[in-house]
Amino acid sequence: MAEGTRKLVHVAVGVIWRDGRILIARRPDDVHQGGLLEFPGGKVEPGEGVQQALARELLEETAVSVSTEALEPLIRIRHDYGDKEVLLDVWQTHDSTGSPHGVEGQPVFWLAPVELTASDFPAANRPIISAIRLPRQLAITGDVSKAGTAVERCVRGVEYQELPLMLLRLPSLTSEAYTGVVGQCLQRLPDTPVMVHDRPELVADLPVAGLHLSWRRAASLTERPVPDDRWFGVSCHNADELAHAAAIGADYATLGPVLPTPTHPEAEGMGWDRFAVLTDTAVVPVYALGGIGPDYLDRAIQAGAQGIAGISWWWITPDNRPEAI
Repeated sequence: MAEGTRKLVHVAVGVIWRDGRILIARRPDDVHQGGLLEFPGGKVEPGEGVQQALARELLEETAVSVSTEALEPLIRIRHDYGDKEVLLDVWQTHDSTGSPHGVEGQPVFWLAPVELTASDFPAANRPIISAIRLPRQLAITGDVSKAGTAVERCVRGVEYQELPLMLLRLPSLTSEAYTGVVGQCLQRLPDTPVMVHDRPELVADLPVAGLHLSWRRAASLTERPVPDDRWFGVSCHNADELAHAAAIGADYATLGPVLPTPTHPEAEGMGWDRFAVLTDTAVVPVYALGGIGPDYLDRAIQAGAQGIAGISWWWITPDNRPEAI
C-alpha cells in the first residue's frame, strides 16, 4: 500500500461498570481475531461524536443504554495493523441501564478486573486492562537520608490519606537501607501496594506491587524485567521514551514535568498542550508528573492521562513538615 494511503479507523470503546464488574463481549469466530474477548463498542461514523457513537454502539450491540454525560475518558490507544491504523477511544461509566445481551448473537457477560487476562484480548485492547486496574493517583516518596525517617513519612502519609499505589524512590539510601525500608513499609502498611524504584532484584524477593525504573535504567532494556503479575512503570520525558517503555512491556509511564515543580526547579514544564499531544500517541497509560496535585486530576484526565503522580501533595502535609521528623 502506498505511503500516506493507510486508513485510520476511529473506534469508540466502552468500559461499562456494574457492581464492581465490567461488561465484556466475545468476538465471533469468523471475524478478525475471532474468539477473543473485547470491550464493546464500534466505529465512529463521519460527523459523529465519539461519545454519541459509543452510546449508539452499546445500544445496538448489547441493549445497554448510557448517557453521554456520564462517560469519562479512560485512555486512547493507537495500534498499527500494517494496512490500517486503529485509534481506540476508550470511555468508562458506572451509570448504565438495560439488561445486556448479545443483540448480534455474540456472548456478553460481566467480569471483575482481576479476571481480565491480557492474552484473552486482542493486543490493541491490552493497555485498556492496565488502565482499568491502575489507580488515578501514584504517590512517590521524596528523598531522605535516613531509613527511619522514610518509613515514618510513609506511615504518616497513609494516615493522612489513603494511597492506592506508593512508589519508594529513595536514592540517598544505601542498598541495604533501602531494602529495609521496603520491608518495613510492607509490614506496617499491609493495605498499601508498594512499588520499588530501580531495584528489580527485590521483585523476586519481596511481595511488592511492582517495579518502576528511571529512564536511565530503562533505556538499555530490550524486554520486560518483571513477571506479568507485577506492575512495571517507566519514567519518561518525550515521545521516544514513551515508545520504548511500551516496547519493553511497561504497564504505565510517568511523563513530565508538566508544570514547574519545587523539587526540580531547573526543569521547565512542558505544559498541558504538549502533554496531551504526547499522551495521544502513547500506547500505555500515562501519569502526569511535575507540579501537580489532586486538584489537577480532572485536568490531567481531560489531557489523556491515567491520573497524577507526585511527591509534595502527600509526602509533606500540614501535619508532616520536614522539621517534624
